[in-house]
Amino acid sequence: MSVKQVLIQIKKIIFLCIGASSATFGLKSFLLPNKFIDGGVTGISMITSILSGIPIWLLIVLFNLPFIILAFYQFSKEIALRAIIGIALLSFLLAIVPLPTITHDKLLVSVFGGFFLGAGIAFAIRGGGVIDGTEILAIFLSRKLHTTVGDIILTINIIIFSLVAIFLGIEVAFYSILTYISASKTTDFFIEGIEEYIAVIIVSEKSEELRYAIIYKLGRGATIFKGKRGLKNESNEIDILYTVMTRIEIPRLTSEINRIDPNAFVVMHKVKDTIGGYIKKRPQNVI
Repeated sequence: MSVKQVLIQIKKIIFLCIGASSATFGLKSFLLPNKFIDGGVTGISMITSILSGIPIWLLIVLFNLPFIILAFYQFSKEIALRAIIGIALLSFLLAIVPLPTITHDKLLVSVFGGFFLGAGIAFAIRGGGVIDGTEILAIFLSRKLHTTVGDIILTINIIIFSLVAIFLGIEVAFYSILTYISASKTTDFFIEGIEEYIAVIIVSEKSEELRYAIIYKLGRGATIFKGKRGLKNESNEIDILYTVMTRIEIPRLTSEINRIDPNAFVVMHKVKDTIGGYIKKRPQNVI
């Protein structure tokens, strides 16, 4: 194993440790003392712990075990191993680390409990692992039922929050939904964040100068489409530039466009993911 590979593995371990620590803080200092619930396997473990008194660290291991086995047989040994490491680390910290309750304010508990839990999930993913088996189950079922992963996760969480409403009350269910939204948005931000992909379409008479700036100044690729102007009494051909960058690179591109052709027509929209090309890659999901 080369030095670079060793450093990559160390970085992944650090991210996993940060992820498990953040999730532990969110659970023990915010959510569990106030009986607020998140979605997924963690949420099921929280409900069961509150109702039965069984330690949550033990329930997280038990409830995630079937999904680890599923990952082993349906996906790969590597994915199963990553899941074992992430879930075991979270359970270990929940079992041994004493943490104080930060607040009993319901809104703060929902927002910040979800924030730290979502950040933990995101860092675990950046470390190549998972701390919740819901994603494994959702991907497996989506392949069998020919539906989307998002639909499966949504269905699972509707069931979980319905159980929360039945056993813990409507108010707790509503605050738990807020917790889930906070965690979900935080996870998305930490995984995508400033590295979210933005596709840019540029219509300009100075397309060649802009292409040069994108390739040689910004270090990104550009595709040229042949088009025609659709304005009244105008049908001349024009080169249309298409490029994809991360959000943090957009201000530099905008600056170049304003410098070269302030009258350029520019359209920007979000892109879920890309394959190949000259794109700064963000961490991928483990599956």
